[in-house]
Amino acid sequence: MKRILGIDPGSRFTGFGIIELNAGRSIWLNSGCIRVQGDSLAEKLCIISEGLNNLLDEFQPDEMAIEKVFVSRNVDSALKLGQARGAAISTVALRKIPVSEYTPTQIKKAVVGKGNAAKTQVQHMVVNLLGLSSAPQEDAADALAIALCHAHTGQTLGNRIEALSNTTRARKVR
Repeated sequence: MKRILGIDPGSRFTGFGIIELNAGRSIWLNSGCIRVQGDSLAEKLCIISEGLNNLLDEFQPDEMAIEKVFVSRNVDSALKLGQARGAAISTVALRKIPVSEYTPTQIKKAVVGKGNAAKTQVQHMVVNLLGLSSAPQEDAADALAIALCHAHTGQTLGNRIEALSNTTRARKVR
């Protein structure tokens, strides 16, 4: 079994989603948002770090996946997003938990099957893949999609490594 923490960083809401992989199946454990409040940047980043520390203590994930920064039009928004990401990555890295990063296109492709999928399609697939009774809040759904992306990518890489290992063993036996 492997626990994955997915993080959708934000300067107002940082979404989180925690899933567990068990026998190739993804199981929802928890999801929600850390509501970032405060007057100064330091206060906001501290809230993200404290919220993540609470999740790490309670759920003890084995790995974390987070969305990569992208700049569309608003550079100021990208900088704030980068600072939130930095707080999240630092908090998790201090616990020696491996961190993987994925682009929005990689996440959509892993969860929906196409890199230009709409947010509603991503939410729909998160609900279906995890067997949820309703769609989580948008930031939480995005975080779960990030965790699922990592699970799918990790399983694929794990399978390739295992297959390569088996092939190498078979060659040595001959």
